[in-house]
Amino acid sequence: MKIGFVGLGKMGQNMVQRLLKGGHEIVAFDLSEKAVKVAREKGAIPAKSLQELVTKLKGPRAIWIMVPSGEPTENTVKSLATLLTEGDIVIDGGNSFYKDSIRRAQELERKGIFFLDVGTSGGVWGLKFGYCLMIGGQESVFKKMEPIFKTLAPKDGYAYVGISGAGHFVKMAHNGIEYALLQAYAEGFELMEAKKEFTLQLAQIAHLWNQGSVIRSWLLELAEDVFKKDAHLNSIRGYVEDSGEGRWTVAEAIAENVPAPIITMSLLERFRSRQKESFSAKVIAALRNLFGGHPLRNK
Repeated sequence: MKIGFVGLGKMGQNMVQRLLKGGHEIVAFDLSEKAVKVAREKGAIPAKSLQELVTKLKGPRAIWIMVPSGEPTENTVKSLATLLTEGDIVIDGGNSFYKDSIRRAQELERKGIFFLDVGTSGGVWGLKFGYCLMIGGQESVFKKMEPIFKTLAPKDGYAYVGISGAGHFVKMAHNGIEYALLQAYAEGFELMEAKKEFTLQLAQIAHLWNQGSVIRSWLLELAEDVFKKDAHLNSIRGYVEDSGEGRWTVAEAIAENVPAPIITMSLLERFRSRQKESFSAKVIAALRNLFGGHPLRNK
């Protein structure tokens, strides 16, 4: 198939390469000329603008967007809406909020343009192993674009999950689970790191747990690599960002009256990681000093 691809960051660039290797023809655009040059060197047709990208595709066109969620995605969809014609397809493979995807699908539908929301997981390893794709929108449009999904995903690695918004909703829940898994692994490894008398080798243990253990996973494979490079993680700061999906997951859990304490706490732990010093801990220390005479530790 021939499709347009907007957004050539770490994931987008790798996805373009995987599609090219799969025999598809790609017209590629990014605000970074350097990124477009890299895609061209891999075999993509370069475009200097969204308008040029659209003109290099024959209708009905299909354009995959892989840009950051929020304003970048919003602006890209709005711009494409003015350039595309009836029967064209827009695919958002980023981490958009599912309600935004529902709205965008409705807005594009009024112009006769189809929209698929595709939750994409696989990170920088997707080029080699493939991407897990969670796809929402009209099922007939999904089937039309299925050759693209087959190329991007490993065997059984893509699925049509429901109407518009469903793809990004499933990806949101996926990322909430990811928050909790990361937190659980992190706490377990911290406990073992703290037990100095055993001089535990964390890389060895991560490898061991992946040999038949009930907690074996790809994350443990990555942990083994991390601890091999830096056994005590002395070279990095424990500052953990969140890209929004955890917050959305917690908000949806509250809205649906679904108890999600582990995902919620894992999100809050990310907030804690960004504090140079905890003010709430200072409050507790001061109060314990006053009511119980517990000593304060001064700076």
